[in-house]
Amino acid sequence: MAKDIKRLGKETLVYGTSTVLARLLNFCLVPFYTYYLLPQQYGAIATVFAAIALLSVVFLFGLDQSYLRFASDAEDKHKVFRQCFYGVLANALVLGGLLYVLAPQAARAWGLGEDFGLFQLAAAILFLDVLNMIAFTKLRLERRAWYFAGVRAFAIVVNVALNVLFLAVLHHGPKSILWANIGASLASLALLIPVWVPELKSHNPFCFDWKLQKEMWHFAWPFVPAGVASLLVSVIDKPILVHLVGVEQVGVYQANFKIGVFMMLLVSMFDQAWRPFFLAHAKDSDAKDTFAKVLSFFFALGSWFLLGISFLMPDIIQSNLFGNFHLISPNYWGGLKIIPLIVTGYFFYGLYINFMVGPVLTKKTRVLMWITLLGAAVSITTNLCLVPRLGITGAGWAVALSYAAMASALFAFTQKVYPIGYEYKKLILMSAVCVATVLAACYWHQAVWAEVVLLTLYPAWMGLILKKA
Repeated sequence: MAKDIKRLGKETLVYGTSTVLARLLNFCLVPFYTYYLLPQQYGAIATVFAAIALLSVVFLFGLDQSYLRFASDAEDKHKVFRQCFYGVLANALVLGGLLYVLAPQAARAWGLGEDFGLFQLAAAILFLDVLNMIAFTKLRLERRAWYFAGVRAFAIVVNVALNVLFLAVLHHGPKSILWANIGASLASLALLIPVWVPELKSHNPFCFDWKLQKEMWHFAWPFVPAGVASLLVSVIDKPILVHLVGVEQVGVYQANFKIGVFMMLLVSMFDQAWRPFFLAHAKDSDAKDTFAKVLSFFFALGSWFLLGISFLMPDIIQSNLFGNFHLISPNYWGGLKIIPLIVTGYFFYGLYINFMVGPVLTKKTRVLMWITLLGAAVSITTNLCLVPRLGITGAGWAVALSYAAMASALFAFTQKVYPIGYEYKKLILMSAVCVATVLAACYWHQAVWAEVVLLTLYPAWMGLILKKA
């Protein structure tokens, strides 16, 4: 068990190398954007990328998950890959064409008026990204983590370089961000040629197993409404904010929302390694004990990240550590109060990822649709109720509450279909220490010195609980 958990940690670290670099380089673009774009311009771009995130689920149609599930024990893995690739290609061609033609209607629906050129560029981004995704999924299944990390890292470097070139040097305006993404996706697709081209050139490349195809699509389709509903939790706030408080406030909200990248780093790193890990070890005699310990370790590390970001990032943003240059332009400081809410939401999403083991191993993935629809309903309801009263802070609360609802519902379902004896005593003690740390920080009026001391002591408390409790 210890060896397996150690390997999961190693793979998480390797995947995290690319993920950390990618997210950090993207995060470096946030202050860049806040100094080169007005909040209204940044708000428009954020709204388009919210649409891209949502539509990517429909373009991919859950076939990446189908590939993971069916290729893991298939005799002819080449055939599984081909069917997934051609399915995604056909889907992307049809949907990409429709989005390009209907870009004016899409722009108006998302509150951007007649600025439909952004959505035409979004169609190209979506087409390229979903083709990349199947090749990346193959690398994950084969545990070729370093190849995965290298391609991701290179693509992000290209993205950052093109952003600087188009926006700061050539002054092409907000559309530069979308063009940079297209360039990065093309670079990634080129580097993945050794992954996907040999698969398509293998024996009988156009021979389809229609029975397998039907089984794969049947397995995959619940991930579409589930994925859409899940993304609604994190993206539906953008169009709602556009209509209720204006595009400018969306820009302020998005700049601070991006601070949550540091929490999302941890969750993404874990997610990349976790799903192949529990599929590979599901038949082990001590599988459930292993999964229980993984949750405890994630809770300890995740809660530390949550507190660290919530305590320190607002102070760092407003500090003069960079001279006259701030991490985020002062024009965007009105959204600092949402940072703790966003990272709390991401922490709950990490718990949700832990509980994914139940529906996947029992092949009852359809429940994901209902659980994520619950999260979407909580998000929409909270946004509509709180945004008119609290502004962008209401949208922050919507993120935290919706992910909490999803994690709770998936936990209940997993315990019903695949009961796991989680280490509840440890989890309760860690939760108590986390709350006590927050209360102590508030008692000292969130003084920086007190926050640093509390965060320094926190890992020791978590380690003691994990070892003794």
